[in-house]
Amino acid sequence: QVQLVESGGGLVQAGGSLRLSCAASGGTFNSAAMSWFRQASGKEREFVAAISSNGGRTFYANSVRGRFSISRNNAHNTASLQMDSLRPEDTAVYYCAAVGTPYSSGSVYDRERIYDYWGQGTQVTVSS
Repeated sequence: QVQLVESGGGLVQAGGSLRLSCAASGGTFNSAAMSWFRQASGKEREFVAAISSNGGRTFYANSVRGRFSISRNNAHNTASLQMDSLRPEDTAVYYCAAVGTPYSSGSVYDRERIYDYWGQGTQVTVSS
């Protein structure tokens, strides 16, 4: 069983940056594919970014590609999301998620239903 705890959310002006962190415990983090999803008020949860268990492959939603960067540190059981050039439409609760047994060490996933474990979320608010 993997537990995920997000941190780093907050209020930032448009054009600013934030770095979210996801701390994992209780499982084999090194073998888990990780991702970030977000859910804006009144909308469905959507995929943001994913990273394979070996860190060698990443994948981004079109809306954040070039502005956000996902990374992981398997030695410290953490995953991060660097968010630059933030826009008001990035305002949402951001969730960290993990697939405990991915198909391969290079697999990435953007489908919510595939993910086994979820954090509680952290609020990101971007003011205009």
